[in-house]
Amino acid sequence: MSREGPGGSLAGVGSPRRWGRGPASLSSRRNEAVVSTAVRVPEGAVSPPRLGRRSIGALGILALALGTLQSVVEPALPLLQRELGVGPAEGALVGSALLITGAVLTPVAGKLGDRYGGKRVLLSLMAVVAVGGLLSALAPNLPVLLVGQALQGVMVGALPLSFILVRRHLTTGESQAAVGVVLALFAGGSAIGMSVAGPIAHGLSWQWIFALPTVVVVAAALAVAVWMPHDPPASSGDRIDWAGVALLSGTLFALMVGLALVSSGDLSPLAIAGVLVVVVGLASWWVLVERRAAAPMVDLRMLTAPVTGRSFLLTLVISVMFGIVGLLLPQVFAAPVDGYGFGLSTGEIGLLLLPAAVAGALSDSVGGLAARRLGARRVVLMAMGVAAVVLAALVWLHDAAWQLVAAKVLIAFAVGVGTTALLATTAVAVKAEDTGIATSLLVVTRVVGAVVGAQVAGGILEAGAGPATGLPTEPAFVTGLVVAGLATALSLVVVRTSRKGTWA
Repeated sequence: MSREGPGGSLAGVGSPRRWGRGPASLSSRRNEAVVSTAVRVPEGAVSPPRLGRRSIGALGILALALGTLQSVVEPALPLLQRELGVGPAEGALVGSALLITGAVLTPVAGKLGDRYGGKRVLLSLMAVVAVGGLLSALAPNLPVLLVGQALQGVMVGALPLSFILVRRHLTTGESQAAVGVVLALFAGGSAIGMSVAGPIAHGLSWQWIFALPTVVVVAAALAVAVWMPHDPPASSGDRIDWAGVALLSGTLFALMVGLALVSSGDLSPLAIAGVLVVVVGLASWWVLVERRAAAPMVDLRMLTAPVTGRSFLLTLVISVMFGIVGLLLPQVFAAPVDGYGFGLSTGEIGLLLLPAAVAGALSDSVGGLAARRLGARRVVLMAMGVAAVVLAALVWLHDAAWQLVAAKVLIAFAVGVGTTALLATTAVAVKAEDTGIATSLLVVTRVVGAVVGAQVAGGILEAGAGPATGLPTEPAFVTGLVVAGLATALSLVVVRTSRKGTWA
């Protein structure tokens, strides 16, 4: 599954606020709007030293390495499953661990940068990424690899912290240009990761797909430490909701592991009930803490508003669909040719998935523009209509690799356009001071949907494994596509039954 989440990125409308209240986004349109007002400089403060090309270059190389590191797992997932001796349900955990950490850290990364200084926090996060990369490269089994990937998930915080640094040291116009460079290199790193995962894994070993990008991350972080000027902490009255962060992390990881355990079929009914109690208990505790917190990580009251509540529901359903598709297709590409699969290597899978990654990145600007000209409701209807038709066709037409590639491209583009339109309409529907909280909740919603979708797909494949080979059968793959199609149909029902007047 893609590390960037459905559609590859987010887009939205910025507002005059600190970055610390908003999520890390891969959309240049939203970041250019946010970066111009990301940091409030007190009147009379001494101007900080300006950034040189070496400093911006170091941030860019760091973004390139991080983009590579976050994208190498998707094409290599079938290989990792074989090497670690796990099935699709357990393999889906590898892709989900980084997503969860990144989503939880996103709302607080900017606040940490404001409170302790962007450079200091950025280097601290990169130290955690390096430890995670080392653990992933040396992992003897799945649990250790999951810990490493969870630690590497803090890389998501590098983007908002990079924007804080360039805004504090450059003019508004220069900041926008620097943000564009960082974002372009991050997207370029994602494409590189898709392309090089196979050659690295087959030329060296699968451990090196984590080790090599981590080495570049460490080198770039050292360059940032040497060339980036120190930025003084900014006064901030906002408290960091550490209790909410811890409980949300625990809830999402419990959900992820619980789905994998349940889908394995090895648990008794009593054990399944125990897993359910743990997940529901953690989720209820998190909701209670967030409702009582003075400065909650996620303001759950927004779910009760018609516009925002509908956007969150649609984002969840669409993300579940995309998570299912994201796990299914690499498994089909890697399945033996004597069945319904294509027997492709990790490198070949990466090249086939690359067009969809590009389509997801391009969908950001298209989604924002389309929402402004046609309205978010119409855009989501058209996007999910396309996805529904593609999934229906894929149920019957999946005997050629190009059919799966074309389907993934169309679905990635449709999902990116649809979720971008939802984010844009949510950003303008809430109060200006609530924009960061609303978009943070959407980020968490997208991750939850993608994680649930991937685990559902993994469970379907494991449940449909052939008794003789232990490998997923074609009916299991088709069942997964049908479930994804049902999720898409549900999103269309939600849009059609919602009143036009409630769309911003």
